[in-house]
Amino acid sequence: MNAFADILRRSQPNFHQVVPFNPEKEKLLQMDFTISNKDLTDEMVSDTRRFTDYVNQKLRSAGAKFAIGGYNELRELYSRSKVFDADSGEEPRRLHLGTDIWGRPYTSVISPMDGIVHSFAFNNRFGDYGATLVLTHNIEGYPFHTLYGHLSLNSIKNFHEGTNVKKGDVIGEFGIPIENGQWPPHLHFQIIIDIGGWKGDYPGVCKYSEREKYLENCPDPDLILQMMAYAVKV
Repeated sequence: MNAFADILRRSQPNFHQVVPFNPEKEKLLQMDFTISNKDLTDEMVSDTRRFTDYVNQKLRSAGAKFAIGGYNELRELYSRSKVFDADSGEEPRRLHLGTDIWGRPYTSVISPMDGIVHSFAFNNRFGDYGATLVLTHNIEGYPFHTLYGHLSLNSIKNFHEGTNVKKGDVIGEFGIPIENGQWPPHLHFQIIIDIGGWKGDYPGVCKYSEREKYLENCPDPDLILQMMAYAVKV
């Protein structure tokens, strides 16, 4: 994976922004969704409206356009959904494998590079991705995928597998809770090296005991996003 990460670093000047953000004029808030954030009560995160109000209040208070974070973050908030639970007695999934960008519904999502549509799906369970798009890319002969979760249904209605996507194309928008898996509006962005047989889906959260394996296959999304350096903690 180190060789692949080096390829992405060399390519960084050529990537397009995934969301429209001007660091010279706009503010980016770093969000913490671990147990160290004492605001995150079970009652609040299990209620989508209250959870959305919380995220919006944080953005307003910070004067931020977006909030960001979550890669390699251990999140107990996934107990809000049975999607992340295992069979009785087994370890649940709690380690986040993508980067979340929280913001206004219908915010544009942009392809950072040329690619093709690998697959898409409406993963319509409480706590799941909702509308999801997966693209395939190739840089320096190295194939990989990017996943975009929690989109609007409108984002995926006109795609077909194999459709060409150009760098800078608007490929979707942040969905609202009824179509994004019942989450506050945001984008889950994830890099996947080997997607296996998955279609329109891939785990965005893994068991902590499988952390090393999944992080090897899902490198830091900021290698493409290049946004974390601008994030301000509060």
